[in-house]
Amino acid sequence: MKSLSSTGFAILGAALVAISYGIARFAFGLFVPPIRDELELTPYVIGIIGALPLISFLLATLVAPFTTDHLGARNTSVLSGAFGVGGLALISQASDALLLGVGVFACGICTGLMMPALSAAMQALVKRSLHGRVSSVMNAGTSIGVIVAVPTVLFLAGAWRFAYLSFAVLAGIGVIAAWLFLPSVSRIMPGNAAPPPPISELPWSRLSRLSLFAFVMGFVSSAYWIFAPDLVVTLGGLPAGATGWLWLAVGIAGLGGAVVADLADRNNPPITQALMLMMLAASLALLAASPAQTVLAAFSALVFGLAYMSLTGLYLMTGIRLLPGRLSMGPVLPFMAVSLGQATGSPVVGGLVNAFGYADAFAMFAALGILVAILSPFYPGHIVQADEEEEEGAGLQAAYDHQLQNEGGEPLEESADDDAKKPAVGS
Repeated sequence: MKSLSSTGFAILGAALVAISYGIARFAFGLFVPPIRDELELTPYVIGIIGALPLISFLLATLVAPFTTDHLGARNTSVLSGAFGVGGLALISQASDALLLGVGVFACGICTGLMMPALSAAMQALVKRSLHGRVSSVMNAGTSIGVIVAVPTVLFLAGAWRFAYLSFAVLAGIGVIAAWLFLPSVSRIMPGNAAPPPPISELPWSRLSRLSLFAFVMGFVSSAYWIFAPDLVVTLGGLPAGATGWLWLAVGIAGLGGAVVADLADRNNPPITQALMLMMLAASLALLAASPAQTVLAAFSALVFGLAYMSLTGLYLMTGIRLLPGRLSMGPVLPFMAVSLGQATGSPVVGGLVNAFGYADAFAMFAALGILVAILSPFYPGHIVQADEEEEEGAGLQAAYDHQLQNEGGEPLEESADDDAKKPAVGS
C-alpha cells in the first residue's frame, strides 16, 4: 500500500463514493427517458428496476461488516468496485429489462459495500479527531458523482450506452486506486475502549423513530430520484438532454447538505427535519406543477438536492449518536432505512404514474412528505437536552468522538501512540 495522508484519503474516499453512490446508484434516473424509449419499458417496470439496486444495497449492507472484518478494507473496496464495473458494463449492453435489472442490482451491491470499507480504512488511517472532517468530505462524493454524470446527458443525449460504458471505465480506475492506496487491515478497536451496551439496553424507541422518519424520507424521495427526468420529458415536453440540468442542480445544492446537517445537529434537529421534509415535498410539487419550465424545474432540483443531502446527513449523525461503540451499525442503520423506503417507493410511484399520471403521483408523494413533516416533533433530538455543554457536544465530529467511550462513558482520548501511527492532514 502506498502512503496516504488524511487529506489524500478524504479525496480518494470522496472519489470512490462519487463512483459507487453518485454514478452507480443515483445516475440511473438521469438516463430513464432514453432507456425507457429504446427498451420500450412502462413506468411500472422502470419502478421495479429502480428498486433493485436499493434492495441489493440493503443486502450488501447487511453482510458488509462481516465482509470487511474478514477481507479487510482494501479487498472489500476492490470487491465493491468490481461489482460496479460489472454492473455498469451490463447496463451499457442491456437489450431488455432482465439484463438492465441485473446490471442495476450489481450496482447496488457496489454501493452497499463501499462505505463500510471506507469507514474501516478511516479507522486505520485517520486520527479520530479528524473523522468528522474526513467523513464530510467523503459524503460530498455523492453530489460530486451526480455532477460528473451530467455532461454525458448534456452532450451525449440519447447515447446512454456509451455513457454507461464510460462509467464502467471510471469505476475500473477506482478499483485500481483502491488496491494501491487503501490498507488491507480491518477497522481497529482500541484495547481501552468500553464494550458497546447490550442490545437490550439500546434506545429502541429513539432508534425506531429515526428509522421510521428515514424510511418515509426515502419513500418520498424515490419519486424524484427515479422519475423526475422522465416527468419533465414526458409531461413537460423538454428534450432528454435538458434533464442534465436537473441533476447538476441536485449535485450542486447537495454539496451544502453537510453544512446544513451539522448546523441542525447544533441547534434543533426536529425543527430542521420538519423544514427539510417540507422542502423535499415542495420540490416534488413544484416539478409536477411546472415541468415545462426549465428554470423552475432546475430550482426544484436545487431544493431537492439541499433537502435530501441535509436529511441524510442529519440521520447519519443521529444514528451514530444513538449507537455508541457500534462502528459498523451506527452510520449504516439510517441509510438502510432510507434505502428500504426508496426500494418500496419506487414501484409504488411507478404504479401510480401508470394509474393517475405523473402530476397526480408526484402530488400524492408531496402530500405524504408534508404529513410526516408535521410529525417531526417526535424525531429523536439530542440525548442530553439544552445545557451549555450541548454546543460543544454537537456536530458530526462530536458524534464520532462519542463512538468510542471509556468505562466511565466519556469519549475515549486518542493516545500519543495512536497519533504517531496515523498521518496528519496534509502530511
